[in-house]
Amino acid sequence: MSSPADSKSCDTSKMEWPELVGCTIKEAKERIKADRPDLNVVVTPVGTGVDKMINPDRVRLWVDIVAEVPKIG
Repeated sequence: MSSPADSKSCDTSKMEWPELVGCTIKEAKERIKADRPDLNVVVTPVGTGVDKMINPDRVRLWVDIVAEVPKIG
């Protein structure tokens, strides 16, 4: 016989990933998709205007980085 702790319900699905702060975008997306393959991961630059609608199938990955040296060319 299984106990309630043995089964996972949608109420206990992971909803936050504080451990991903400081990871690369690729690492963060892969980890979120591994934990919750049902979600659509959307990369969004900090400061971008977004709709305020709640979408239970979406997680926003807010990014504020310069990935390469800016240069002319």
